[in-house]
Amino acid sequence: MLLAIDSGNTNIVFAVFDEDGTVRGEWRSSADNERTADEFGVWLSQLMQFDGIERSSINAAIVATVVPANLFSLKTLCRKYFDCDPLIVGDEGVELGIEVLVDQPGEVGADRLVNAVAAGETYGGPLIIVDFGTATTFDIIDGSGDYAGGIIAPGINLSLEALHMAAAKLPRVAIEKPERVIGKGTVKAMQSGIFWGYISMIEGMVRRVSDELGEELEVIATGGLAPLFSQWTDCIKGTDHDLTLRGLLAIHRLNKKSA
Repeated sequence: MLLAIDSGNTNIVFAVFDEDGTVRGEWRSSADNERTADEFGVWLSQLMQFDGIERSSINAAIVATVVPANLFSLKTLCRKYFDCDPLIVGDEGVELGIEVLVDQPGEVGADRLVNAVAAGETYGGPLIIVDFGTATTFDIIDGSGDYAGGIIAPGINLSLEALHMAAAKLPRVAIEKPERVIGKGTVKAMQSGIFWGYISMIEGMVRRVSDELGEELEVIATGGLAPLFSQWTDCIKGTDHDLTLRGLLAIHRLNKKSA
């Protein structure tokens, strides 16, 4: 079995795949870079046991992280608790199966490249992936399935927290679709600004990318808030919760075959 680890700025997702690619278990942890390999190991071992997965059944691991401080603990976790050296997305010699067509390929986040691999394999191209994470990112896959560049904007929760922290009278509010665009109170006005503001940004960015490339691109959304936003704009054609995990599985299979 394969242990796949997606380490983001907010959460770390652990998943176990069968040989046929079936997800046997999936668990989420906060991305606390102070957690040790032993803390991860005890926590993950217990959750795996609840789902009937033996530690000894894991024979391979792959890690994608955008938090370098977590990498040592995650590597140690794989070696100490699962007796395998993990494949690290972004390391020299790790094949992605796609070209990264940007000025500095090493600057592109591992999660964005993994998403690109999965999206190209599943949907083809041209395509835009909108990922609602700590940042809201737009990643463009060209007609050949290669990574053609992207856009990074502040994430929704980050924007809300910035409003609350910078303005003394603005409270923390829940992210939800307000009944009206024009708010009749502070909370409703903030909810409208966040919800419809991000909808407008998505629609505007998709239109500008399409105009720049001279072609229409399909748009797939991923990330925790993708279902909330995708249902209120026609420009997003679908959501894909498992995009990053499937990308990790695809990269593992490609490198295993090459080896």
